[in-house]
Amino acid sequence: QVQLVESGGGLVQAGGSLKLSCAASVRTFNLLPMGWFRQAPGKEREFVAGISWRGDVTNYVDSVKGRFTIFRENAKTTTYLQMNSLKPEDTAVYFCAAGRAMETIDNIRDYLVWGQGTQVTVSS
Repeated sequence: QVQLVESGGGLVQAGGSLKLSCAASVRTFNLLPMGWFRQAPGKEREFVAGISWRGDVTNYVDSVKGRFTIFRENAKTTTYLQMNSLKPEDTAVYFCAAGRAMETIDNIRDYLVWGQGTQVTVSS
């Protein structure tokens, strides 16, 4: 069973940066498509960024394009989300998720394993 553990959240001022990490406890990490989601109080969970298992395809929600970057280090079985130019509206709990090995993610239901989340708070 894959387990995912997020870290790197915290409190930052608007315009600042944070780097989130998602460590996976599985040796076949290099075969897993990965994604980052977020959920703000009173709102539904929102897709933020995804990366294919090969690492050659990434996609982002429009609101973070040009500010956030998802990447992976297979040797460390870790996925990252580099967040720059943070805004107060980025405040949320951020979750990472993993899909089925060597599959393409088409929607949120394709993500099978979720982490517990890490809080990101951006002050104005």
